[in-house]
Amino acid sequence: ASFQSVKDLEEELLIVKIEDEEKPHLSELHQIKTEDDLETEAPTSSSPEPVAQNFRRPEPDSDPEPVCPSQQSNMADGEKSFGCNLCGKRFRRKHSVKLHMMTHTGKRQHSCDLCGKGFVEKRSLQTHMNVHTGEKPFACDVCPKSFKSKPNLRAHVRIHLSEKPYSCSVCSKGFSAKNNLSVHMIVHTGEKPFVCSVCNKRFPVHAYLQRHMCVHTGERPFICNVCSKGFSEKNKLNIHMVVHTGEKPYICSVCSKSFARQDCLQRHMCVHTGEKPFVCSVCSKGFLQPALLQSHMCVHTGEKPFVCSVCSKGFLQPALLQSHMCVHTGEKPFSCGVCSKGFLSKKTLNRHMVVHTIEKPFSCGVCSKVFTRQETLHNHMCVHTREKPYTCSFCSKGFSAKKCLNSHVVIHAGEKSLS
Repeated sequence: ASFQSVKDLEEELLIVKIEDEEKPHLSELHQIKTEDDLETEAPTSSSPEPVAQNFRRPEPDSDPEPVCPSQQSNMADGEKSFGCNLCGKRFRRKHSVKLHMMTHTGKRQHSCDLCGKGFVEKRSLQTHMNVHTGEKPFACDVCPKSFKSKPNLRAHVRIHLSEKPYSCSVCSKGFSAKNNLSVHMIVHTGEKPFVCSVCNKRFPVHAYLQRHMCVHTGERPFICNVCSKGFSEKNKLNIHMVVHTGEKPYICSVCSKSFARQDCLQRHMCVHTGEKPFVCSVCSKGFLQPALLQSHMCVHTGEKPFVCSVCSKGFLQPALLQSHMCVHTGEKPFSCGVCSKGFLSKKTLNRHMVVHTIEKPFSCGVCSKVFTRQETLHNHMCVHTREKPYTCSFCSKGFSAKKCLNSHVVIHAGEKSLS
């Protein structure tokens, strides 16, 4: 793979950021802390402990394990005196070995009373409770952002300090958070261990698989607090919010067109440069986006992976399936702001809007007659060319317009019923 394609994959994988707390932290996905977590993320007495009214927060451990003077000396020297009997990994504290053993046994002795989720450490459960309360007690001193856990705050602060203590052993790239390094390593390994049980699509991170499952279930857990529209992913909700705010801070230096997101601006720049970086390996056709290339590949494979649960019709893209579902539900999600008429697709709504604007941009080059749609102009040209492209399958009579053919076919339908 080229350097550019590796870079594109890396950017796609690093969607999961430490600041995005709605997405599970990599260590939380496995619910097992690493050795560094065990050694460095001990809770402090000054940490805030918010408590919700409808549940009881677990009490901190009251009987810490005694440490003998020799053990204290070993810890001071940085020596790892305690080893795991199964994998040989070594730790500075005996308690850390006990916690580590749970990675082998799968035991999680601390469970949440509300959702049943299990944790190896009590403090992990205490931090998890913020998910239910919605509280973010750890505030950044530099910017207004706040976090549900102290480790996440510490990782965020490195952004302001420009610290990147976690380095890739392959390409030496630095990262401010350990989970971002873990995600980055997939660029080099290409590993995708998480498989969708419905369509067998593979993912490098469990969070991506969970997000993908919404395509099959139709679930939209992220709700807009302005218009109540639901979305399968948080980043799609964030993109949607621009509809209400109208903010477009990213401006094209060539044509001054503005965009809500930086990646949209970057994609738009290809219009000016003519670049289509994503190339089909079968027919060499180029595309602006990897998603468009992925959809295009189905043309060669014949695959239609997105299947309607009602009529079993297959589609190339999830957006086409969502649009199709309106046929069964009767929903018309695109409404005209002038007359409130509803439409199945945005394209149909845009075509309808010409009725209100009285705009007729398509002009006949022969008689200068104007039309609201290019299709109507195309049909009109048959008047001048005498062309009759629509032919009756019963009697071979030709017509210049499809609606004229449809009216004519009724005659044959009547003949059939009489006979």
